Parts: sequence; structure tokens; C-alpha cells
Amino acid sequence: MEINQSEKTGRFICTMRKEKNLTQKELAQSLDVTDKAISKWERGVSQTKGY
Repeated sequence: MEINQSEKTGRFICTMRKEKNLTQKELAQSLDVTDKAISKWERGVSQTKGY
């Protein structure tokens, strides 16, 4: 099964967030987005908009 680009990006975001010991909520606050947006990005459901 091939991994698409949004899934790769999501895995990268999740990995980096966990390496920094941040919750989705903490990361969301630092980026001025919702924790739901972070969740969607990490799951590859919604693409980032170049924030």
C-alpha cells in the first residue's frame, strides 16, 4: 500500500510533536490553530495550508 503525501506529512508532524513532548493542544496553541486541525493533519485528513 502506497502512502500519499498528506499521510507522510501527517506522520512527520506527529513525530516532531512527540519528540518535543507537546500535546496536540499545545502545538495548536503555538500555531494559532485548533487541536482538531492538528489531529486532521496528523491523520492525513486535511492538508496544511502552508502555515
